[in-house]
Amino acid sequence: MNRSRWPRYVLAISLSLNLGIVGALLLQPSKPQPGTHLVHPAPLNLQEHLELSAEQRARWQALEPAFLQELAANWQAIRRHREALVRHIFAATPDRTAIDAEQAAIASLQEAQQQRVITQLLAERALLDERQRQRLMELLLNRYAQETTEEEQLHRD
Repeated sequence: MNRSRWPRYVLAISLSLNLGIVGALLLQPSKPQPGTHLVHPAPLNLQEHLELSAEQRARWQALEPAFLQELAANWQAIRRHREALVRHIFAATPDRTAIDAEQAAIASLQEAQQQRVITQLLAERALLDERQRQRLMELLLNRYAQETTEEEQLHRD
C-alpha cells in the first residue's frame, strides 16, 4: 500500500465506523422510561369489574384480608431468600450448598404461595355466578399472557 493512501484509508474506515455507530443509535428502538413497566397493567377494581352484588361484595371482602396478608408475608420471605441466593452466587467463593439451600427454600415458598392462590381462587369461584367466573377467568388468562418476570425484563433491556 502506498504511504500517501494510508491516511485516507484510515480516515475512511474511521468515518464508516462512526457513521455506523450513529446510525445504530438513531435506529435503535427507544427503551421505556424508568418507572414505566409495560408488563404491569393498570390497577383494576376487581369487585366492580366482576359486577358483584352487595352480598357477594361482603363475602369477597371477608375472604381477602387473610389471603392478602399471607401473600405479602410469603413474598417478603421469597424476597429475602432471593437476596441471599444472589449474594451466595456472587460471593468471592460461591458455596454451592448454600445456593442449593436458598433455591430449595424459594421453591418451597413458591409452592406454598401457589396453593394459597389456588385455594383463594376456588373460594372466589364459589361465590361467583357463571358470567362472573368467565370474566375472572378471562382477566387472569389475559394478565398471565402479558406477564414477564423482572429478570426477563432485565435481560431484554
